[in-house]
Amino acid sequence: METTHTNLTIQEAAEVTGLTVHTLRYYERIGLLMPIGRAANGHRRYSQQEITLIKTLNKWRQTGMPLVDIQYYVKLIQEGDTTATQRRELLEAHRKTVVDQIEELEATLRLIDYKIQNYSDIEQQQEKAFS
Repeated sequence: METTHTNLTIQEAAEVTGLTVHTLRYYERIGLLMPIGRAANGHRRYSQQEITLIKTLNKWRQTGMPLVDIQYYVKLIQEGDTTATQRRELLEAHRKTVVDQIEELEATLRLIDYKIQNYSDIEQQQEKAFS
């Protein structure tokens, strides 16, 4: 069960999202995040909505979505629901890329499995030869 996080410091936000403090500041600087709210002392405070967005953007990065596409996606979010079609199209295109990557990884995994089985067969033949 995921805990609800509200008004987290930048260090807490980094821990919760798995990113570094530097990356969070960078995301804000390049426009992936709207300016983060500040406490009375001027320190950043991340809302649950911002944490959720950061985690989503992190997933897009982990799947290889180019930063420029993520920036465009965030811009569309900021423009509101009238951009739902563009967001869907962007994600559909990225989904195809991810599916292609998965298929390539599956093919590579089959090759690895074949090689493992081949080496296992060779080892068994060698054991029989020496017994």
